[in-house]
Amino acid sequence: MPGIYIILLLVMAASWFVSYRLKSKFKQYSEVYLSSGLTGAEVAQKMLHDNGIYDVKVISVEGFLSDHYNPLEKTVNLSPEVYNMRTVAAAAVAAHECGHAVQHAKAYAWLSMRSALVPIVQFSSSIVQWILLAGVFLINTFPALLLIGVVLFAMTTLFSLITLPVEFDASRRALAWLNSTRLTYGEEQTQAKDALNWAAMTYVVAAIGSIATLLYYASLLAGRRE
Repeated sequence: MPGIYIILLLVMAASWFVSYRLKSKFKQYSEVYLSSGLTGAEVAQKMLHDNGIYDVKVISVEGFLSDHYNPLEKTVNLSPEVYNMRTVAAAAVAAHECGHAVQHAKAYAWLSMRSALVPIVQFSSSIVQWILLAGVFLINTFPALLLIGVVLFAMTTLFSLITLPVEFDASRRALAWLNSTRLTYGEEQTQAKDALNWAAMTYVVAAIGSIATLLYYASLLAGRRE
């Protein structure tokens, strides 16, 4: 049991460090202007069209690093810092989000699996913390409640794990396209890769944290049954 607490603390520290480095890298590469002179929105539009995708809109949304692809509405949503800027950071993020649109258009298996889990995870996430809390307090009188909580949280953990290949593949597609079109050239390509690598690390840490939390509650349940 003490070992799990140590792991959870290490994950919390790693999460803070990765988040700090990501923001630092984004700020650093937001000051490096693209030799191509394209804005993030223009980069996104070009990548979509180069991949034969014309039914996805590129729009601006509020929020720092709020960039995401919405498969239901078919929109690439870019934060103002990405949508309007002509920097390496903007190009890298915009291309990454378009990488998800390309995955969607090509029916990428891991993305399809993650999309199928979204309704389940949305439901479980809304109630799992209360079930786990109640399960811990009632572990001696109603252990089945904690078991239900563990099963629900396991779905969230599975979602985190499936997210990893989805995010890494989107970055791979983005970097390959940026390189082939020479929109990021020389050092710019290295910087774009560095920015996306740190973004990917946030998902790695989240997955590890989810696994550690799942093991913690599973160990409580196993200890009750011994």
